[in-house]
Amino acid sequence: MEYLYFGVIIFIFSLACYDLTAGVSTDAGNFLSAAVGSKASKLPLVFAVAAVGIFTGAITSNGMMDIARHGILNPDYYYFNEVICIFLAVGVSDVILLDIFNTLGMPTSSTVSMVFELLGGSTALAIVKIMHDPALSYANLINTDKALSIILGIFLSVAIAFVFGLVVMWLTRTIFTFKYRQKSRWAVGIFGGISITAIMYFLLVAGFGKSSFMTPEVRDIIETHKGTILWGCLIAFTIISQILDAFKINIFRVIVLFGTFALAMAFAGNDLVNFIGVPLAALSSYQYYTEAGAGDPSQFCVSRLHETAHTPIYFLIAAGAIMVFALITSKKARKVINTSVSLSRQDAGEEIFSSSKIARSTVRSAMNFSNTVSSWVPDKIKNWVNQRFDSDDAVLPDGAAFDMVRAAVNLVLAGLLIIIGTSLQLPLSTTYVAFMVAMGSSLADRAWGRDTAVYRITGVISVIGGWFITAGAAFILCFCMSLFMFYVGPVAMVIAIALVVLIIIRNNRVFKKREANENKDQVFRKLIKATDKDEIRELLGEHIKTNQVEVLDFARNNYLQIINGLKNNDYKTLHRAANDLDQEKSLWKKMRRKELIGMRKIDYLTAVEKNTWFHLGSNSISQIIYCLKRISDPCLEHIDNNFTPLPQALIDEFEPVENVALETIDEARRMIYNRDFEKADLFMVKANEARHTLSALRDRQMIRMQSEEGNLRIEILYLNTLQETQELISTVRHLLRASRHFFAV
Repeated sequence: MEYLYFGVIIFIFSLACYDLTAGVSTDAGNFLSAAVGSKASKLPLVFAVAAVGIFTGAITSNGMMDIARHGILNPDYYYFNEVICIFLAVGVSDVILLDIFNTLGMPTSSTVSMVFELLGGSTALAIVKIMHDPALSYANLINTDKALSIILGIFLSVAIAFVFGLVVMWLTRTIFTFKYRQKSRWAVGIFGGISITAIMYFLLVAGFGKSSFMTPEVRDIIETHKGTILWGCLIAFTIISQILDAFKINIFRVIVLFGTFALAMAFAGNDLVNFIGVPLAALSSYQYYTEAGAGDPSQFCVSRLHETAHTPIYFLIAAGAIMVFALITSKKARKVINTSVSLSRQDAGEEIFSSSKIARSTVRSAMNFSNTVSSWVPDKIKNWVNQRFDSDDAVLPDGAAFDMVRAAVNLVLAGLLIIIGTSLQLPLSTTYVAFMVAMGSSLADRAWGRDTAVYRITGVISVIGGWFITAGAAFILCFCMSLFMFYVGPVAMVIAIALVVLIIIRNNRVFKKREANENKDQVFRKLIKATDKDEIRELLGEHIKTNQVEVLDFARNNYLQIINGLKNNDYKTLHRAANDLDQEKSLWKKMRRKELIGMRKIDYLTAVEKNTWFHLGSNSISQIIYCLKRISDPCLEHIDNNFTPLPQALIDEFEPVENVALETIDEARRMIYNRDFEKADLFMVKANEARHTLSALRDRQMIRMQSEEGNLRIEILYLNTLQETQELISTVRHLLRASRHFFAV
């Protein structure tokens, strides 16, 4: 048994290594989104600053490991085999949950997941113990205060951070406007002094607060002279900031990079326990067990876990190195960062979330409230405020989502709120504070306009919902895992190990597939960043061509799928085709919006020349999707109700029609893909002939319907299929005509 448990310990540490990479990915948006979104510097420098912060925070952290040892469970009542079940279940559950969130590109809290996993696993075995010994109580076995404080922290972090982000950003923007390099020169020094002083104090409290060199004596000195230190720093940094600004050095860039370092360091110092605390507790338990002679694991009490953890420095160095490596190489980290940046973007861009009913209701209520408040505000004040928030001349680096004023506010305010929470002993989550401050500042900066608000609010609600799901899923998953391992024994541990490996492999495949789909739209990302009019026109043309070709490819496959499903009386094929149509309709809405954004970027004369053909092409694509929908729905309903299948005579009659429709789509696709419209006139003639042939066939079918011999349901279904196929060919013809004129030089 001793060797079995040694193998389990090794696997728990293997999970910890993976957990470190997953944890850095989920939390990367906390400290990187401000610098990345504002383009404060080149990406390698931003990541280097964060990497130094992470490594520094990791190697100076040693005071947070006790939460995994005795912060949730009471070691006096647990035996070695029980805590190993709990610790392995925590490791497996944590990797699964964090990897799922990373794959989805959603930020979450590693602290919440770890605490609720420990709570779930401990609760599972606590129930078993109470069932066998009624004298025990839940309060004896579990420290519920920590879990309750985390739940409180969720609500406090979300509400407080959002409101403060909104208010502080509104005041800051009122002072600096979007032309902060041209106006308010006097305020730059003061803002720089306050910001850098706040970040310095944040480093002392949150970054180095739990470090080994921060002895009680040092803390007493800092606390005694806190006022002098703060005022001295404020005056010194204000003067330095003003001097730097006089020499044309962007003080906001300095603040953003310094704040990135501070938040990264605080993250590594405070959250390292979430990733290696449980493995270290498991290792300590194993050492205590072997030192006692490695007897019966079900009789060895791990009460020594009450002792304070002394983490060897080589563990901290190794953890820091893994986190830095993960930060630099992880594509999932960049996806999480992209989620935060996208929801904060100043202008319209690629929206990664769709609309939702709750978002639409929220926007409607907010607009009604805003209109009511606005009616009471004098026009002079409204005009003055609108001038301060005029973003037309915003100072945005090439490709930046927002300016460095907002980035600085996000970092400084997040640090200040964490300091305040620490001093007031309020359990504010670093993840929640950083994210919600960014969302509040985005709203204050009018980044959530009428055309983007529903998408952004849906995204915020999705992220917040994910946080609550994290807590519940962590508790339930670890609860079940712990019971499974406790009752089934070593076999269950092996199964759990195999399960987590399979899930990681599957999630990586899903992530690569999602990444491949997202990389298809690199042209739009280049289009958004481009400034040269000729380049914009070329990129827009490429984007439109690609979309039209992909829609025609989809139309061909979907039409063939629907017709085959109808001919073969195949419900599954038709149901799949209907689902694909719904997804394509949703995708086309996003693509059309992107193309409209692109049309706004081309020069005015070109837009006037191309607008008609652009919109005709867009409408044609919409009609193609609707034609397929009008064919699919009646066919699916017919087969779903088990009505009489289509007779062979009608199938044979329709086959030439099907071939003509597919040939029309193929020929249009070839010409658009090659931008070669030399045979377009011949195509138009053939398409017209096909329409006339279908019209004659449709007339014959209507005459046939007058007879009382045929099945009326089948006759109507067949007529509808003929009509919509005719409309499909006509719409493809319109699409080619629009493309021909749009791409004409």
